[in-house]
Amino acid sequence: MATQHNIALTRALAELPGPLPAFGVIHIAIPHTSRFTIVGNHLAQHAELSLVAIGIGVHIQSLPAGSLVGIKALTARFAEGEMRIAAALRELEAHGYLRRAHVRLANGRMATRTVFCNQPGALERAGRVVVAPKVPPAVPKVPPAVPEEAPAPPPAPEPDPVPESHPPVRVPPRTAPKPPRRPLPQPRELTPELRQTASAILADLRNHAEELVLSEADVEELVPGVAAWLEREVRPDAIRHALTTDLPKPPKYPAKIVRHRLTVLLPPPLPGAEELAPAVRRPLVIPLQNCDGCDRAFRSREPGHCRGCRDLAAAA
Repeated sequence: MATQHNIALTRALAELPGPLPAFGVIHIAIPHTSRFTIVGNHLAQHAELSLVAIGIGVHIQSLPAGSLVGIKALTARFAEGEMRIAAALRELEAHGYLRRAHVRLANGRMATRTVFCNQPGALERAGRVVVAPKVPPAVPKVPPAVPEEAPAPPPAPEPDPVPESHPPVRVPPRTAPKPPRRPLPQPRELTPELRQTASAILADLRNHAEELVLSEADVEELVPGVAAWLEREVRPDAIRHALTTDLPKPPKYPAKIVRHRLTVLLPPPLPGAEELAPAVRRPLVIPLQNCDGCDRAFRSREPGHCRGCRDLAAAA
C-alpha cells in the first residue's frame, strides 16, 4: 500500500508544470467538486492572529447558518480548553471577523446573534451587515459553444438580494472597554515568616501541577497574595488545592492563572469569638415605684397607686 502511494505521488509530482522548488512545501492542487469552502488568504495567512484563531475562523466559515459557535460548543468539538477558545474568539472579534449583535425577537426579548464576516475590509466599506443563509457552492457549468460570428453579450450582473427574514443588523463597536483588573490581595503586614512560607508554597506548585512553572519574578510578585491568604488563617494545603484544581490544558500563562485565583477566590477573615457567641436574652426588669397613696413600693412602668390602694378605691 505504501509503494502504491509513493508511485502515485511520484506521478503527480512529475505532472506539475515548471521546475519544482528546491525546498519548502510543494502543492498538488486537485479541484474540489463538493463540500468545500473558499477562504481568503487574509485569514489563512493573517500576520497577527494565532494559529488557534485562524483554525477556528476557518471552521466557523465552513459551517452552515444557524450552527452553534459558542465557547461551549467549540470546546465540545475540539481538544482546546475554554480559555484558549475564548481568547481565539476575542482575536477574531478584535480583527473584525466575528461580531456579536443584540437584536430584539418577535416576543420582545433581547438575544445575541453571532455574525461572521469572511471579508472584514469589505464590510467596513459597505457599512452594513447582511446575514444570509450559507448555501453550498455550485459546480460551474460550461456554457455551450457560440459561433464567433454572433458572440453572445455577457449577462448583466444582478444585485445580491437581501433575504426578508434576515434584516440588516447593527454591529456594536469592535472594541469594548474592559473592566479594570482587580488588585492582588495584600496582607496587613508582610512579615519575614509570611514571605518565606508564601514563597515556598508558590515554588512548590509545580510538584502538584506540572503546568504551573513560575519564574522567580512571578513568585516575588505573587508572594503578597499568598501572604494575604495565610494571614486569614488558610492552611497551605488549602491554598495549594485552590491554585491547582481544574486547570486548563495547557495553561498559556501560569502566573496569570495563579494571580486570578488568588484574587477572586480570597476567603473572608475568620470571625472572632464575639461574632460566633450566641446572643444572650436579658430578662425584662420592671422598675420599683412608690405608691402615691400609702407610699409602699410596687413594680410598675409608670408611677401611681399600688394594687391595694386601687382595690380600696374600686370598692369605695
